[in-house]
Amino acid sequence: MEPFYFRRLDVYRNAKQLSRLIYELLRKYPAEERFALCSQLRRAVTSIPINIAEGFGRFSSKEKAHFIEIAFGSVTEVLCEIELSLDEGYISQEEFKQVEERLSVIGKQLSGLHSSILRNGDSRIRER
Repeated sequence: MEPFYFRRLDVYRNAKQLSRLIYELLRKYPAEERFALCSQLRRAVTSIPINIAEGFGRFSSKEKAHFIEIAFGSVTEVLCEIELSLDEGYISQEEFKQVEERLSVIGKQLSGLHSSILRNGDSRIRER
């Protein structure tokens, strides 16, 4: 497998795009959330592509799969935090839906990638 292969995966690219979107939305949050919800959302959303990358830096399929599981956990964490943001009126329903749809796609991609890694190792992972 070539070095930095993960950069060619759609799930990695989608996770980076989601991070950019969340960072854009966070600019609208009130100052009192800077060290609370904003900080937590930043950590959770960046954890998705970071854990994909870290997983692909591991040699065993079991370790790769473990980091994909962590990335998936971060997807669900971001969903909760974005729901809290909607409840507090920090984002609109339209913005919430946009993030939720992207999280759904990324979650499905991570699930498929996880299954593929466990079933086939690296030999059959394709750019998707």
